[in-house]
Amino acid sequence: MVNKSFMKYNILVIVFLLLFSISTSSVSANNFSVSAQGAILIEQESGRVLYEKNAHSQLRIASITKIMTAILAIESGKMDEKVKVSNNAFGTEGSSLYLRLGEKIKLEDLVYGLMLRSGNDAAVAIAEHVGGSLDGFVYLMNQKAREIGMEKTVFNNPHGLDDHEEHYSTAYDMALLTRYAMENETFQEISSTKSYRAPQEGENWDRIWQNKNRLLTQLYKYSTGGKTGYTKRAKRTLVSTATKDDINLIAVTLNAPSDWQDHMNMFNWGFESFAVLPVVKEGVIKNLKDEFYKNNVSANYTFEYPLTAEERELVNKKITLYNPPKGNEWQVNGPPNPVGKITIELNGTNIGEVPLSFTGDLQKEKKSLWTKFIDLFFIVLGVNKDG
Repeated sequence: MVNKSFMKYNILVIVFLLLFSISTSSVSANNFSVSAQGAILIEQESGRVLYEKNAHSQLRIASITKIMTAILAIESGKMDEKVKVSNNAFGTEGSSLYLRLGEKIKLEDLVYGLMLRSGNDAAVAIAEHVGGSLDGFVYLMNQKAREIGMEKTVFNNPHGLDDHEEHYSTAYDMALLTRYAMENETFQEISSTKSYRAPQEGENWDRIWQNKNRLLTQLYKYSTGGKTGYTKRAKRTLVSTATKDDINLIAVTLNAPSDWQDHMNMFNWGFESFAVLPVVKEGVIKNLKDEFYKNNVSANYTFEYPLTAEERELVNKKITLYNPPKGNEWQVNGPPNPVGKITIELNGTNIGEVPLSFTGDLQKEKKSLWTKFIDLFFIVLGVNKDG
C-alpha cells in the first residue's frame, strides 16, 4: 500500500524543484538573440566577458583581419612615410581603394583607407612597406597575436581574403585584439572616423572615403568605431565598439546574417545590465586591526569592475599584510613594495588584486613602538612611570 504522506512529500519536492529551475533560468537568461555562429561581448577596461556564444570556435574572419594590419602599421612608427604601390598591391582583388600602380601615398592615408573602405590593395601596400614583404608582415601578425594571447588565431594575409586555408580566428581572440588596439589613441581616432580626405599624387582632387561601418554612421548613437568584413566563405563578420555612461564595450560576431542587430542587441543588454564600479578605491585602507599597519597602508590604485546589481553584494575583498619589520630593518633598507595586497573575488573567482604600499611615517612608528615597549616594561614592574 502506498504511503499517501510520502506521495504528497514527493509532489511538493518536484514542484519546488521546477519553480526553482524556472526562477534561476529567468535570472540568467539574456533578453536578446544573436544570429552569429560565434559572438562575444566584453567590457574594454577589465576585459570581462559579459556574453559569449561559441566564442572559442575557430572560424574564418574576412576583413576584420585588418584590425591587426592597422595596429601594426600604427606601431611601426612609419605613418608619415610615403608608400609606393607595387604591382602586387595594385592587382589585389576584392574591395579596393583603386590605388594606381607606382603612385606614392602616405602610410597614414593607407591605414584610413584600410579601416574605412576596407581596401585590400591598401592592406598589401601596408604589409610590404611595414614588413618588407607579405611573408615578413604575416610573421609580424602572428608574432603580435601570440604576444596578446590570441592562442587560436592563424594569420596568412593582411586583408582576410579566402586565399589561404589556414587563416582564421575566434570571437574571443578578435575581442582581445580589439581591446589591445583600442589602447592606442591613433587607432581609436581612425576607427571612429566617419569620413576621410586623402590627397592623391599628381591630381588636383582628393580621395574621399566614407566609413562602411553603419553602426557608426547611421544606426547606433553610442558607437565609437569598429571594422566590417565579408567573404563568401566567412560570410558577414563584424567588430564594433560602443561607449555609454563611462562603460566601454567591444562586440564581435562571426558569420552573422544580422550582424548590425546582433551588435545593438548585445550593447543594449550590456549597458542595461552592468555598471563599472570602484570595488577598491585608491588611498588609505582604514579599520585595519594590525597596530603597526593601521592607517599606514594605502591601495596603489582604484580597481574598477563591471557588475550587475545582483553581483555587487557578492564581491569579497581579502586583505593580506606581510610581516612587519624586525628591529631597524625598514630604517636601513626602506619599506618593501608592496607590503601587502587586496584580493578581490566574485562568486569565489579571483577577478583582481591591488598591491598595498606603506605610506606611514617610519620615525613616528618607530617612536610609537618604543613608547609601547616602555609602557609595557613599567606595567610589568608595577610602576607608574608618570608618578
